[in-house]
Amino acid sequence: MSSSTADPRLAKAGPPRRPIRLSWSDERLRGIVWQLLVVGVVVAIFYWLWSNTVHNLEVRRIATGFGFLGREAGLPIGESLIAYDPTDTYRRALMVGVLNTLKVAVVGVVLATILGTLVGIARLSHNWLLSKIAGLYVEIIRDLPLLLQLLFWYTLLQSLPAPRQALNPVDGVFLSNRGLLLPFIEWMPAHNWALVALIAGAVGTLLFKRAMRARQYADGQPRRVWPAALGFMIGLPLLVWIANGAPFTPDIPALRGFNFQGGITMTPEYFALLLGLVTYTAGFIAEIVRAGIQAVNQGQWEAAQALGMRRGDILNRIVLPQALRVIIPPMTSQYLNLTKNSSLAVAIGYQDIVSIANTTLNQTGQAIEGIAIIMAVYLTISLSISFFMNWYNARIALVER
Repeated sequence: MSSSTADPRLAKAGPPRRPIRLSWSDERLRGIVWQLLVVGVVVAIFYWLWSNTVHNLEVRRIATGFGFLGREAGLPIGESLIAYDPTDTYRRALMVGVLNTLKVAVVGVVLATILGTLVGIARLSHNWLLSKIAGLYVEIIRDLPLLLQLLFWYTLLQSLPAPRQALNPVDGVFLSNRGLLLPFIEWMPAHNWALVALIAGAVGTLLFKRAMRARQYADGQPRRVWPAALGFMIGLPLLVWIANGAPFTPDIPALRGFNFQGGITMTPEYFALLLGLVTYTAGFIAEIVRAGIQAVNQGQWEAAQALGMRRGDILNRIVLPQALRVIIPPMTSQYLNLTKNSSLAVAIGYQDIVSIANTTLNQTGQAIEGIAIIMAVYLTISLSISFFMNWYNARIALVER
């Protein structure tokens, strides 16, 4: 039979593999034996650690399990997003710690991204002074340990004047050694419905944008999306808010006695932690943004300038969308670092999951369970960030045809 008429499946299969010989000279047999030995050693080590831990717990009469979560905590927590009382259970106390950690991580990621992007763009500015200031900021921030920066911000905030002599840069805004106080509004059920309408409007805007893009691909005619976006994201929540009575009661902080009441308060511990994490992470994000912009071919700038586009429009419409493909992967690492670095909050007294879990295991003696809870929380948050960023990176990646 000629080669042209041979079965292509036989060509792909290749020559038949010889059987494994029970001889040490057979490299495949040696590979299997060494893999079994390595797996056996790892299993033996883990078994020894587990049995030794169980034995030590039995000798010290320490009960294992998570039954302690239902007991009364008796743990005071100065800052919480949900209602909490020391008579609540350890489960609720740990939930407060998780929410406090998320409050730092989410706000920190948003602010660090904004600040880092601005600093990274400033480093490439044609303005000599602005570029040098941005470069000096990056070099100083990245060369100082994060813990030292957190202690610096916390000490600086503690040295601010007392409430009676608080700094008042703007009406309703106060800065003292008790923290930063800002005006707020009294949250009511009508605001919840308006928030739901805002989310629904964002989804509607996204669907409308996709539909208009599909029509543009079909007939080549561009269509405006912003009028519908205004209606969905501003008009709809406003109508829902008005339909529910349009409640609006400003809550402005005011000095009463020896402290402020009203408004929303950012404690010195939270404010110092947020400042430290944002400024530190922004230094690394700035370098990532700068490298991403410089990775875009200079010809892109020149072609856009030849069309008469302004530098700001070139950056927003042409360069940054392409630079994102270089920026997103290392940016994910910085988001993860910021989240994990928030565990340094214990150094300045902010009660996050690490601080509350440490107090819990000291009170209950459940060290293994406490450490496991901390690991599970950070692992869940980190995997969530990685999943979202990988999804977004895949969405903006170039598709080869």
